[in-house]
Amino acid sequence: MNIFEDLIKLARERKDKPIEGSYTNKLLSDKLLSKEKVLEEINELIEAVEKDTNKIHEAADVFYHLAIYLEANNIKIEEVMNELSKRKK
Repeated sequence: MNIFEDLIKLARERKDKPIEGSYTNKLLSDKLLSKEKVLEEINELIEAVEKDTNKIHEAADVFYHLAIYLEANNIKIEEVMNELSKRKK
């Protein structure tokens, strides 16, 4: 799971120190684009699952775009993980 932690770290670094031309920075600064990309990628994942094609690629896209969307909207992944932990039975 270190790669997911690396993704969150990257998002936070780019948020603090933007890099010109960075796609991640574009998503972090344009919340509407970020939202649209999350919705698009989720739809692409659903389609890939239904057609049994490209599922892993599309799932990775969903994780990336969702992580950036959450960070752009100041929703900390740690808080999301804590919430999920509370739901364990």
